[in-house]
Amino acid sequence: MAPNAALEVPPDRKHPQHGVKVSSQSMISLDDDAPSHGIFAVRITHHFASLNCANYYLTTTIQGVYYGGHWLDIEDCTNTFNPDPSTCSSCPTQSTCPRSKSRNASTSPTTIYDVVIIGAGCIGSAIARELSRYQLKTLLLEAADDVSQGATKGNSGIVHAGYDDTPGTNRAKYCWKGNQMFPSLDRELRFGYQLNGSLVVATSDSEVKILHELLERGKINGVQNLRIVQKEELFSMEPALNPNAIAGLYAPDAGNVIPYEYAIALAENAVDNGVELRIRREVVDIVKDEECYIVKQGDKFIARDGELFSLSVRHWEPLGYVEARERMGKSVSGEDGEDGGIGEGRKRLLFRVGIAISSAIVMMKGMVMMLDDGASDEVRIKASLATLLVCAASAYLLLKPVSSTSDKTRSKKPVVLKDLVDKCPPLEGKGDEGKVQVADMFTGGSGSWNAVKGVTVGRETVKCRYVINCAGSASDKIAKMIGDESFYIKPRLGDYLLLNRNQGHLTQHTIFPCPDPVLGKGVLVQTTLWGNLILGPTARDVNNAEARDMSAQSVQEYILSKCKQLCPYFDPKETIHAFCGARSKSSRGDWIIEPSAKDGHFIHVAGIDSPGLAGSPAIAIEVVRLLQEAGLETPLNKTFNPNRAPIITPKAGMKGLKMGPVGKNDSDGTDAQEDKMASNVICKCEKVTELEVVRAMRRSLPIDSTQAIRKRTRAGMGHCQGDPENYNCECRVKAIIARENNTTVDEVGGRPWPATSTLTERWISEEEKQELEKRMMSD
Repeated sequence: MAPNAALEVPPDRKHPQHGVKVSSQSMISLDDDAPSHGIFAVRITHHFASLNCANYYLTTTIQGVYYGGHWLDIEDCTNTFNPDPSTCSSCPTQSTCPRSKSRNASTSPTTIYDVVIIGAGCIGSAIARELSRYQLKTLLLEAADDVSQGATKGNSGIVHAGYDDTPGTNRAKYCWKGNQMFPSLDRELRFGYQLNGSLVVATSDSEVKILHELLERGKINGVQNLRIVQKEELFSMEPALNPNAIAGLYAPDAGNVIPYEYAIALAENAVDNGVELRIRREVVDIVKDEECYIVKQGDKFIARDGELFSLSVRHWEPLGYVEARERMGKSVSGEDGEDGGIGEGRKRLLFRVGIAISSAIVMMKGMVMMLDDGASDEVRIKASLATLLVCAASAYLLLKPVSSTSDKTRSKKPVVLKDLVDKCPPLEGKGDEGKVQVADMFTGGSGSWNAVKGVTVGRETVKCRYVINCAGSASDKIAKMIGDESFYIKPRLGDYLLLNRNQGHLTQHTIFPCPDPVLGKGVLVQTTLWGNLILGPTARDVNNAEARDMSAQSVQEYILSKCKQLCPYFDPKETIHAFCGARSKSSRGDWIIEPSAKDGHFIHVAGIDSPGLAGSPAIAIEVVRLLQEAGLETPLNKTFNPNRAPIITPKAGMKGLKMGPVGKNDSDGTDAQEDKMASNVICKCEKVTELEVVRAMRRSLPIDSTQAIRKRTRAGMGHCQGDPENYNCECRVKAIIARENNTTVDEVGGRPWPATSTLTERWISEEEKQELEKRMMSD
């Protein structure tokens, strides 16, 4: 069938044509301000000019979410996507977290953890969530300024089916298993999962042979429902494919997520169920010592003699934050507090210790006077009464519950948001000062200490019985700390271009070319969960200087020209963003999921490149099994709650929403004005409300930057990319963060530029758009 054949789109397949019979003769586009997943309203009005078809207009509106892999209309979201607050782990309203750690993070240097996980990407976060099912003292350490900042942030978000992996490898073992867990995971965690399916496209008879090889390999790996579709059916599924396509391998069980939203959901639920988190903590050394320590088993505490890992951890903070604190004469180490660094928990502890010592001294003097035979009866009676009074007062002060910043009931003074927005410094969008170096991508990219000119503010020692090495591209460095040199990491860079949502109608499925025998799956064309079209990635091995040092122009030419061979009708002038991720390929050529040969209590989960996201939930279960096999007791956590509420609220178009200049619709930050927060639009492109930003702030993970909010709410991710001349959403978000954290706007991190982008400016110029169009034409 020719590319202009009519298309009947299943209602649970693709949002731009949800429930609509669409012809490629139609003019199909999405409103620039109409997000998809979660807040989805689409108008179909685009022209397939390249297909030489007559214009035909069709307009419809779709509102709802993807939930458990399938589309859910907005009227069906109650008690499904939007759960009853009493049933989820993250629904209660709380205050924000302390700086750079979760509320429940221990402040005691004597704490002994059962398990420490190094790395909070999708693998580390999945393992943390799995371990939270058990009564364990677990700590998740992340070197970057937020969870999901490494390879998890910089990838396609594809939940691969597993047909491409070599049989017998760990990739083949865990990909399909993990793939099958995503629908139920999304029903619990509500991160957004679309079961869109994938197609590997062949354009020659020799490539058709490769399709059959992949089909057989998939069957060996246990992948179900695979089949090869011929040209007529292929173009009925994807009318905008390269006209030279003749067949495709269809994997209906492949899906897609927003990878950082997935990792955030896992980490949130893990912390809600007891796991502790510390960010901006880089492990710099690991030793093991013989010690006597106490462990808790159920309701009992047991003394043990044995070896413990001792992790030396460097705590860093961004230079901008450090300078802002120093200007105010406040400390940058420890927890934030009104006194400049002594945290509320530590102040309460010091207060109670002081009361206890003072009371003990007074009571000892009273006892002496009571027992003094030379004292009069009157003096002895007064001493007795005074001692009893001190005992009663001390008992009251020491046992009285003290309100903390994590109480569910909150009391805040009103704050004028406009005053904070007016103090927001100019946004970064030009120049190369914020360029992320390749080495920094191994420990958080734009969220790494070097990328934000980090300053060491403290040193910590963490002791534990078991360590899980999920450090991504730095996992070989972590392994060497215990003398394990059994593998090394060969990072591979993957560059992407992200196009506006008005290009998202072009694909229904994830589209791949036939795989390259050396570079793997190759580029792809895919509509993301939110309706953007994503192109890429490259495959630039860091160890290959020529590939590593490719110019931005060469990277863009490669992506655009290769993707054009899959889908020739996209408009490169609609590019709104570019980014790069570092994939963690190992010297063994496979995922490493095993105890270290140097120490059975040290578990490697290293070299997890594609399809690691798909395999992550299955990998987590295997790691728990390895820990149990190594001797870790895992009594069940009887209070474990698998459910998490979404941060983003599905919206019925603009119903109930208000847009306007700063100050017109803003709340004062008090709980009494929650309804006002729910209607106040902070980001116009994505229809993000003030309440959604506040809701993210009051969850269980620490947030102190606009980047963290951007990943959770999409504020600043729309077609204008936070342009201050449009709606100035980044400064609005920065102001809300400052208000919620009770800080100045100077202490709030912003979006660095250019980070890993290949664009010359954050707000792309017409001249650069024309250059992109030329690069698409390159062979």
